[in-house]
Amino acid sequence: MNWFDNLGPFLIPLGAFVMVVLIVGIKVMGRTRERELEAHRELRSREMEHERRMKELEIEKAKIELEKAKQGKAD
Repeated sequence: MNWFDNLGPFLIPLGAFVMVVLIVGIKVMGRTRERELEAHRELRSREMEHERRMKELEIEKAKIELEKAKQGKAD
């Protein structure tokens, strides 16, 4: 009698269990990666919006300084 013959009844259920665990693990990792990519997209979008606002403020500041300079010359 071979030692493998005694292991046979346990090997198939164990293999099925390991397969299920691997499938679930792969799906969870996929979802986690998807959420991570979405978070990066959202962060990049916020960063671009912030950059746009900062440029607008810089332009507005330059306009105000130009008006002050014109008023200073007019006085």
